[in-house]
Amino acid sequence: VVESHLNHLEQAGLIARDRERFRSLRVTGETGERPGIPILGTIAAGHPIWVPSVDRWSAEAQRTIDVPAGITRGARNLFALEVRGNSMVDAMIADADIVVMEPVEEVSNGDVVACWLRNEQEVTLKKIYFEGEKVRLQPCNPYMMPIYHQAENVEIQGRVVAVIRISG
Repeated sequence: VVESHLNHLEQAGLIARDRERFRSLRVTGETGERPGIPILGTIAAGHPIWVPSVDRWSAEAQRTIDVPAGITRGARNLFALEVRGNSMVDAMIADADIVVMEPVEEVSNGDVVACWLRNEQEVTLKKIYFEGEKVRLQPCNPYMMPIYHQAENVEIQGRVVAVIRISG
């Protein structure tokens, strides 16, 4: 069954295999890797972390990460952040994961977003809920409490479009 699926993927031009080498498989074509999404820094998935300036994350990438184009769904201006903390474990985002973010103007209740807390000059990764004049930043960990802020104190930096688990 697996061989049949691999043959179909190869015929469609989505993968390439070297029949002379064991386990030689690479992704090709439009669903191949999209080079160079910049990793701009870290984000807290726990208690918010302090950032030194309004810049939030460094302007230059520390490094880049290649991800399959199918994951990014054609989105542009993507950036990535390394996660520190475990407040989002029930959303399948763990400590040391990399979240791929897209800058957005608007988000919906329940979106997982990177938020900059202006007054505190801190950043955090949480689900967001708009509740009148306040914003609830909801962790996805039953052992952690939500964080409430005035709406004007919360600036959305981006919405999560993918999570990448790097195994060591």
